[in-house]
Amino acid sequence: MTRPSPRTRMLLRFGIAPVAILLAGGMAWQASTAAFTAVTRSAGNSWSSGSVALTDDDLGVAAFTVTNLVPGQTGTKCLVVRSTATMVGEVRSYVSNLSTNGAALADHILFKIEPGTGGSFNSCTGFVASTTDTAVAISAAATARYDYATGGHPWTTTAAAGGETRSYRGTWTFDTTGMTQAQIDALQGSSITADLVWEFRSN
Repeated sequence: MTRPSPRTRMLLRFGIAPVAILLAGGMAWQASTAAFTAVTRSAGNSWSSGSVALTDDDLGVAAFTVTNLVPGQTGTKCLVVRSTATMVGEVRSYVSNLSTNGAALADHILFKIEPGTGGSFNSCTGFVASTTDTAVAISAAATARYDYATGGHPWTTTAAAGGETRSYRGTWTFDTTGMTQAQIDALQGSSITADLVWEFRSN
């Protein structure tokens, strides 16, 4: 067999190199596109806040509007508070925005709130108290229970479907026990205003 000349052997060497490069490139391309893949996802995630709503049945009218008070006079009014919150929480009651005009009438209006069931804003008929309460001067109540943190009569709500209610009975008395006639007369023409507040906070 005739051996290739030196020039032929050189051409063969240079001819093989591009083929080897092309083959190597083809193998790399194949390696970069051939792979196993898998995907999983949790789709449609969303976050929405709950809602709280607290109403009462007073129809926008003050529970107590009393004029021409006389010593010893007393009165009672009921109120139904309704929660339609979508999460559990706690309702507390307190006194805010106490304002006085004239003598210290707020020291002599004894007031108490009792939670329970039954009754309505128009009538306390059927009301049954769940706990008893001691009447205190409304000035003292406003000092002791003036915001949610200091509020009383805690009511734990359950986010019941359709809402849930609790009734409250408020009782006041114009008390002049132990006062002299001059002290009683000094209260004439005085007045007070205050807000009775029920506040809900979620747990």
